[in-house]
Amino acid sequence: MTYNDILRRFRYAVDLSDDAMIDIFSEGGVTLENAELVALLRREEDEGYEPCSEKHMKQFLTGLVRFTRGEAPAGTPPLIGENDPLTNNVILKAMRIALEMHEQDMLDVFGQAGFTVSRAELSALFRKKGHKNYKPCGDQLLRNFLKGLTLHNRA
Repeated sequence: MTYNDILRRFRYAVDLSDDAMIDIFSEGGVTLENAELVALLRREEDEGYEPCSEKHMKQFLTGLVRFTRGEAPAGTPPLIGENDPLTNNVILKAMRIALEMHEQDMLDVFGQAGFTVSRAELSALFRKKGHKNYKPCGDQLLRNFLKGLTLHNRA
């Protein structure tokens, strides 16, 4: 999945307006004009498509958490480090934090998408890389989470 696709699907799933998206990017330290946002939300085959960089996606996720939860207390390590790679695990974790979802909420969202995930599999997605029980989050799992989130919020 491209970052543009994730932005587009998440925006639809939680029903964010253009202004809210611009505010979220702003919270993450990016100043976007409406035309730039529209270009990021276009499909690859559409004219005017602008690919979303990893840096912009990190800033969006950081801004999303700040937008929904407020500024982190002093001394709290950043959710996404500047030099850390952006993986689907990090994206899923940021969405979970921003939406204040607990384990059962996540399992319910996956269930709405018709995708079965056990508690152990879910907790493995949020482990640190290198932990013996760490499991990488694949595109299919992230896609099903976004699908379930859409069904959960728009049904």
